[in-house]
Amino acid sequence: MFKWIILAIFLLTSLYTHFRGKKRLSLYRQIFNHSTLFAPINFLMYIFSKVPNQPFIDSQYFKDLKVLDENWEMIRTEAQKLYEQGAIKAASSDNDVGFNSFFKTGWKRFYLKWYESAHPSAAELCPKTTALLKTLPSIKAAMFAELAPHSHLNPHRDPFAGSLRYHLGLITPNDDRCYIEVDGQRHSWRDGKSVVFDETFVHSAENATDQNRIILFCDVERPLTNAWAEKFNHWFGRHVMTAASSPNEVGDGTGRINKLYGYAQLVRLQVKALKKSNRPLYYVLKWLLIIAAVLLIFVRPYFF
Repeated sequence: MFKWIILAIFLLTSLYTHFRGKKRLSLYRQIFNHSTLFAPINFLMYIFSKVPNQPFIDSQYFKDLKVLDENWEMIRTEAQKLYEQGAIKAASSDNDVGFNSFFKTGWKRFYLKWYESAHPSAAELCPKTTALLKTLPSIKAAMFAELAPHSHLNPHRDPFAGSLRYHLGLITPNDDRCYIEVDGQRHSWRDGKSVVFDETFVHSAENATDQNRIILFCDVERPLTNAWAEKFNHWFGRHVMTAASSPNEVGDGTGRINKLYGYAQLVRLQVKALKKSNRPLYYVLKWLLIIAAVLLIFVRPYFF
């Protein structure tokens, strides 16, 4: 009986995730999306959220972040220097599972902070920005993110609702053709201007201009009404999100999830080769494995 309750909770929260907001992924894509895996956890975050469950969140809920807005020119100076050095870049190997698909469409990053993981390169190359971030405990992750001219990010949901996303324009085209769209609502980046949004709504981004776009990109802890939910959110960030750490340079930490992802990519290459050479067989095997996993979890105990 217990496992059927767990299954019902998982299905109901997954459906809630899929239908949340005006925009949604295709049902097939949502089934295999990371946000579905986290659906029961995210549902708790939404229930106990102190901020409205809406695409864009008013800055009044994040008064501590005003110091970033006030120091945007100092932050921009360090970002500009990094960009000129070529340090804002895609991962050099398969060690960034969270953003791997973004690299294919022109997105690049330099981590300043990632939960409990260490990034010595950030302290060395961006001492003023990293020092400022250390004064803001609500910021769990931060990076400089580049969206090159004529590049884009396809519609997607981020997996974990324990945080909200803060963007501060640093070097932008200051043009409405360079924007992020969250659940159908657009925000165009401007130098020195910030915005906070819920990244678990379907969102996409595009830079249709001839100029580069670099922003300060932060994950800010979602304010919660329940002390137990806050403790769980802290635990999850410390033990799970930290494990998704990716390095900027040799010497930075690589989390366990990304180490496993590197090995998984070797298998994925073989799977992609099968899909290319024999597409029908690929889909038959894929669904057989899914069905077998379901049977092992929910049917096997009745026969053994």
